Amino acid sequence: MPPASCATMACTRVTEALTCDAFLGGQLHLWQPAKGYRAGVDPVLLAATVPARAGESLLDIGCGAGAAALCIGQRVPGVELHGLELQPFYAGLARRNAKDNGISLTVHEGDVGDMPEILKARRFNHVITNPPYFDRAIGKPANFEGRETALGGADLSIWLEACARRLAPKGLFTLICRAERLPELLRVLPSYLGSLELWPITPRAGRSSELVLLRAKHSGRARFRLHEGLRMHEGAQHEKDGESYAKSIVSVLRDGAALPFPESKG
Repeated sequence: MPPASCATMACTRVTEALTCDAFLGGQLHLWQPAKGYRAGVDPVLLAATVPARAGESLLDIGCGAGAAALCIGQRVPGVELHGLELQPFYAGLARRNAKDNGISLTVHEGDVGDMPEILKARRFNHVITNPPYFDRAIGKPANFEGRETALGGADLSIWLEACARRLAPKGLFTLICRAERLPELLRVLPSYLGSLELWPITPRAGRSSELVLLRAKHSGRARFRLHEGLRMHEGAQHEKDGESYAKSIVSVLRDGAALPFPESKG
């Protein structure tokens, strides 16, 4: 069920107001800060690629307000969902969003490099993450503290090692990240993550990829696979009013459909 009211309300923890935003064509409603880090298309795409099944467990590292984990919970009831979030404000929103949408999500507060003991003792079938996108050695801080923490400032090697350590044997790790960070990501990815698959995301035909989806398996031994790019929009440029999403993307964003990684043809 959606929250009882989606009217903007004052938030006592920050000066910004909250908004209640519809995801998956209204199947999911999430409270988010009006200013600062806000979930958009990225966590929805990430969630759609995860082949989770009822009875399996999943950990979302850096879960924010819970968008990716809750999208999975909406699509696949029966998955045991956990999230780790550093910022208490966003952790509180994730708990509220889970309750308001009737989806079970256990939210843990803590740092990626020093997780709560309860998480250190667990292994999961799936670990997902939408890690801080930007290298702050070459970028500028965001205007809002919550957004800055979400988008930059984390050591990617520590982040990926933490994700990998929470995987059960043969468990799947899936992330979405900016394409510019791919060389660093591949350089610091733990060696025991194998069977790598890379799926570039392109805005339109003829455009360079701005985001990438990457999947790896704990102890995987399959050869590396580079998939054809996933195109977000139809046409080479925007030529009319309204949305121009490709049909597969519309199915994800409006219907909550799955978006499986391409099957091997070899």
